Amino acid sequence: MPAAKKPDRPQKMDFDEFILWAEEQEGHWELHDGVPVRLHDPARLHSERAGHIRVKHKIANIFEKAIGNKERDCEVLADGATVRIDKNISYDPDAVVYSGSRMGNDDIVVPDPVIVVEVLSPSTAWRDVGEKLADYFRLSSVAHYLIIDPDNRHVMHHYRDGEVVSAEAVNRDHLSLDPPGLRLDLAELFV
Repeated sequence: MPAAKKPDRPQKMDFDEFILWAEEQEGHWELHDGVPVRLHDPARLHSERAGHIRVKHKIANIFEKAIGNKERDCEVLADGATVRIDKNISYDPDAVVYSGSRMGNDDIVVPDPVIVVEVLSPSTAWRDVGEKLADYFRLSSVAHYLIIDPDNRHVMHHYRDGEVVSAEAVNRDHLSLDPPGLRLDLAELFV
C-alpha cells in the first residue's frame, strides 16, 4: 500500500491565505512567520499526552465556572480557536477568553482575546515561554497569559500592568484576573 501523501504546503503565506488553506487541511495548524506548522499530527507518535489533555479540559471548566458566576459578556474557547497576531503569525492556544459579542458558529478567529492559556508540552514548551509570550502581548487586548506546566504542577501568570508585562508564579488555589474580573478556583487543576 502506498504511503499517505503529505498535504501540499506553500513555503510562505499571509494570514488570509493561511486561514483558507488551513480549513482544507486535517488537524490543527498555526502560522509561524508565514509558514504553516501542524499541531497534534495524528500520524506522529508524539500526540498529546493524557496529562496535557486533562489539564486543558480542567482549565476550560474552571473558566466556565468563573464566567458562569459573572454577568459580564465573555466566553472561553478551548483548543481550536485561532488568535491572529499579525499578517504572518497566528496561534491555536489551549484556551482563550474573549469579551464582547459571542462569536458565530462558523467564526475561526477570536476577536480581541483577553486571556490566553498554553499548557506546556515537551515539544512546544520553548515556544510557549518564548515567542508566544512576546507575541500574545503584542495584542493590546491581551491582559493575561497563563502558562501551565502539568508535569511540575505549576502555573505562571503573565499580565499587563500598564505598559509593562509582569509575571508571578501562582502558589495559591485562587487567581483573580482583572480584566475581565474573573476569580479562578485553581484547587482542582492538578487533581
